[in-house]
Amino acid sequence: MTKSGIEPSTRGQVDPFIVMDVMRAANAREAQGHKVIHMEVGQPGTPAPQLVRNAAAMALATDRLGYAEALGLPQLRARIATHYGDAYNVDIPADRVVVTCGSSGGFQLAFLAAFDAGARIALAMPAYPAYRNILKALDLVAVPVRTDAAAGFQMTAEALEKCARDQKLDGVLIASPANPTGAMIDPVELAAIAVVARDHGLTLISDEIYHRLTYGTVAETTALSAHDEAITINSFSKYYSMTGWRIGWMVVPEVLVRPIERLAQNLFISVPTLSQIAAVHAFDATEELDANAAVYRANRDLLMARLPQIGFPHFTPSDGAFYVYADISHLTEDSAAFCARLLEQADVAATPGIDFDPEGGRRAMRFSYAGTTADMAEAMDRLAALKL
Repeated sequence: MTKSGIEPSTRGQVDPFIVMDVMRAANAREAQGHKVIHMEVGQPGTPAPQLVRNAAAMALATDRLGYAEALGLPQLRARIATHYGDAYNVDIPADRVVVTCGSSGGFQLAFLAAFDAGARIALAMPAYPAYRNILKALDLVAVPVRTDAAAGFQMTAEALEKCARDQKLDGVLIASPANPTGAMIDPVELAAIAVVARDHGLTLISDEIYHRLTYGTVAETTALSAHDEAITINSFSKYYSMTGWRIGWMVVPEVLVRPIERLAQNLFISVPTLSQIAAVHAFDATEELDANAAVYRANRDLLMARLPQIGFPHFTPSDGAFYVYADISHLTEDSAAFCARLLEQADVAATPGIDFDPEGGRRAMRFSYAGTTADMAEAMDRLAALKL
């Protein structure tokens, strides 16, 4: 009990989002005059597309920017629905689209609408830390599913089937491409996962925030192609370079639309209207955005070549997103201390694996290659100089 008599709730007793702690430490070094190369945060080094910025400027000059409907501006919901037809050949009614405050707002709404307290949701480890932390804050249970590096630490139908047989599950959360590994689930495996989810009555949630950022031969497929009642979550933050605009979207089963609308009305009222007006135009900026993605591809190729030369020979294939997840068990059993050393001695900020996997992550770390190619090359030179 504190002196004021205030006792924090158990909901607040979640793990920190360590990448943000690393970013704070990196910013502190920059304030001291150091030139830090940021490989910790999954944030594009490019601004929002010019079309988006132009639309925002016009809206600021001419629009009242009042509240929007809780489910989103009708014109943006319609444009997102059209995108599913264009990108995936999937027919999605606009009334199943929900505009959210980034993907983070989408996960909160999805978890609240689809599950009651105590529900158990399977997810492959390592995984984006906010999954398990939001679940815990909402009195839900994250059930870790252990896979291996050969599978890119991705969820498989076999692993999900075993987990569903061995213990009670209410849902499963997948991500392709995944954070922190960049690994993808191929369409055949995705279809098999959807079958397991149906057979066991599991709500399937698919994080598709890194779609359109892929580099290998694996085709992108939305979970909606395999399971019409999947909940898919996406965002304008990554491919569309709109992190600070805090806008994303979901496609949800019809039965969840009104519950999600009621939740959104009370929790958020609406997503910022300016961001919504501007985001409509993001889908027309493909040439500019694909040029950004080409930089990520070059950065990926650079890291694939240089990392083994400087002491990081073991990592999962980075099929998409802009991450490399490296096994550093030959260098340390304490990834947090190791990443702190890289920041202190080389001014390279990277994220310890414990952010994504509190157990196995002690022997792993994540590099984000979302910055400029020049910065990525300099970071490799700095790490090489440490002679790890």
